[in-house]
Amino acid sequence: MSRSSDRLPIASLLALATAAFITILTEALPAGLLPQMARSLAVSEALAGQTVTLYAIGSLIAAIPLTAATQSMRRRPLLLSAIAGFVVANTVTALSGSYILTMVARFLAGVSAGLVWALLAGYAAHMVAEHQKGRAIAIAMVGTPLALSLGVPAGTLLGNLLGWQMCFGLMSLSALLLMLWIRLKVPDFAGLPIGKRLSLARVFTIAGVRPVLFVVLTFVLAHNILYTYIALFLIAVDMPAQTDLVLLVFGIASLLGIWSIGVLIDRHLRMLTLASTALFGLVALVLGIAGDVATVVYMAMAAWGLAFGGAATLFQTAIARAAGEAADVAQSMLVTAWNLAIAGGGIVGGLLLDSFSAEVFPPTLSLLLTITFTVVWRSKMSGFPPTQC
Repeated sequence: MSRSSDRLPIASLLALATAAFITILTEALPAGLLPQMARSLAVSEALAGQTVTLYAIGSLIAAIPLTAATQSMRRRPLLLSAIAGFVVANTVTALSGSYILTMVARFLAGVSAGLVWALLAGYAAHMVAEHQKGRAIAIAMVGTPLALSLGVPAGTLLGNLLGWQMCFGLMSLSALLLMLWIRLKVPDFAGLPIGKRLSLARVFTIAGVRPVLFVVLTFVLAHNILYTYIALFLIAVDMPAQTDLVLLVFGIASLLGIWSIGVLIDRHLRMLTLASTALFGLVALVLGIAGDVATVVYMAMAAWGLAFGGAATLFQTAIARAAGEAADVAQSMLVTAWNLAIAGGGIVGGLLLDSFSAEVFPPTLSLLLTITFTVVWRSKMSGFPPTQC
């Protein structure tokens, strides 16, 4: 292959990364603006918080059926339609003074997010040669940690200065500009011909798909049990005032994690998945033994961020390779599994807190991650095979 053909389409991949950034920021932005939104919409902060819940429900419900129904559509018009959903939803949110209307808009935004997430990894992989797919997906996914580590704090600051409605208005404008960028720089691809479309059941039975989905469930469940209740965990270890700094350490380490995995993933996907799982498991073990020592907690948070930062890239690359031409449908299943794990983290973590305390989190995480490591290790033939490129 020539040098020119090995050049990654950076402008196109960064457009996809921006789509990921807008998707995550649209989801998470209310978390930093809840008091303002609650006052403006005349509801409690708990009800305002359901704007995040309904977004996740929209993604969970829509990802698989929408992706399956649109397999034959051309990819760029489909992606533009999904981004347009953000323009509409965020504009309505910015202008709405009604809680009900805002919730409808948030559900629509979640539906758009489900479709965008199902498209991004397969789209990025389709732009490049086989041996570059992992790096391409890593670049397309870099918008996720950037949104969490930089976008949400910046949006919260801007909301405090200009008002929460202005934040969502700017998000709409950003999505409009992104649509122009996609139209000019992102190539179009044909959808699958009718004869090549696979049913959901057939995609689910493709070798390698089920192990990846199971690993997503257990790994992300372990992450969200701790991440959802990190403030309560830090209270339990006498570090409540340091929550912001702990999350900053996690966010910076996540950026490093996605960068390092992007560099190595095309040759070492299996090894990186095992290493990330083992590192996360080590974090759980250390927190269980010495979680009351501040220095240890900060080191553990950095290691956790490093382990988790590139996890989405690892899993999306693995399922894209396993599913082949059915990658978009398989990605929609991954989106659903990921959102189930997010919801499960809140539920399981809450049950553990009610029945025991936050101190039971580390052994719970250790159990989940041991199962995760075992499944990855045993999926050598399919799902997480040694790289063959």
